[in-house]
Amino acid sequence: MKPLDLKITNSAKQITKPNNTNNKFSNDQKRKLAKASKDFETMLTSMMIKSMTKSAGGLFGSNNYGGDIFDTMFENEIASYMTEAKGLGIAGQIFENLTGEKLDPKLYKTKILPGNANSTGNKKVEKSANPKGSKLIDKLKKYEDIINEASEKYNINANLIKSVILTESGANPKAHSKNKAKGLMQLLDSTADSLGVKNIWDPKQNIFGGTKYLSNMLRQYDGDKDLALAAYNAGPGNVAKYKGIPPFKETKIYIKRVKNYLNNLEL
Repeated sequence: MKPLDLKITNSAKQITKPNNTNNKFSNDQKRKLAKASKDFETMLTSMMIKSMTKSAGGLFGSNNYGGDIFDTMFENEIASYMTEAKGLGIAGQIFENLTGEKLDPKLYKTKILPGNANSTGNKKVEKSANPKGSKLIDKLKKYEDIINEASEKYNINANLIKSVILTESGANPKAHSKNKAKGLMQLLDSTADSLGVKNIWDPKQNIFGGTKYLSNMLRQYDGDKDLALAAYNAGPGNVAKYKGIPPFKETKIYIKRVKNYLNNLEL
């Protein structure tokens, strides 16, 4: 789908002044209106980001494996962050126009529960956004036991393994890159052979092989996570050649992606 071309000179131009209304909204109704207003602003912000980055092929470029998935995910995350931090002011104006009141951030940060669970006599129900709820991360659940087993065998943080899988393949066991890397942890045939992987498409063998290789890299670089990830992505030869993280845009982005997932998983 072609990104929308947005030309916005005054984002609040079409929002009328607040009505002097006598309508009374319940607390639950105000929460729902606040969330809807904030969601609309986030959606608009995401569309603006997409429009601004389309000439560069998206946030991560047009040639990256899974770039479209990550573009959408990060565009939404950035838009959400921008809206939460300060925003365009649209949500506040919509809410004020509907209710005649200023938008209180506590309203849209409160989790909406069914029934009367949000009544004023109830205990606190606020809950921050959970980064673990993304669909990509949920796809890893079926491999949880395998990941934990590999983590224990090779003494690697399970969340680091998950982060590499998400970055490499988006948790797709059938992923196949243009460089002929395959499976969840994107192993090359030659690498898989050296690691004793007989069936590169088997999720367990792929995860165990990738974890073993990552473990080897961590040992080789004395536990330096950035160097190990750089070697996993660009090869230890390039790390040696450049005496550190190679100056490749893809490798730098790769390390950031893995660490971003790791930070989210460990919240």
